[in-house]
Amino acid sequence: MTTARRVDITPDAAALLARLVEQHGPLLFHQSGGCCDGSSPMCFPLGELRIGEGDVFLGEVGGVPFYMGGEQFRYWSHTHLTVDVVPGRGSGFSVEAPEGVRFIIRSRLFTDDEVAGLPPVERGARH
Repeated sequence: MTTARRVDITPDAAALLARLVEQHGPLLFHQSGGCCDGSSPMCFPLGELRIGEGDVFLGEVGGVPFYMGGEQFRYWSHTHLTVDVVPGRGSGFSVEAPEGVRFIIRSRLFTDDEVAGLPPVERGARH
């Protein structure tokens, strides 16, 4: 059985992310479900956002770690996430905002086979 991934990225979002890494250095994604853009993924320079013990590491996309707040994960644990990019301005806190685009999440429920192949959840910072 292959291991299922909790998060993936579209080719367009991966290309943008690669450009952003060139501009800003190492980055991370965090999705909190809180204020600002709600459940939109936010992209920050690595070290600019403190990852807490309650945050959940979902995997890497484009070589960038993706974390989700623990409360948000409680609701989305059954959901596969795909980072995508669309035209428009999101939050001013996320590094893609000056580019005139914003990262978004596309989601779908995991299949039963995928659920069986999900890796264990890791909490807290690992990068």
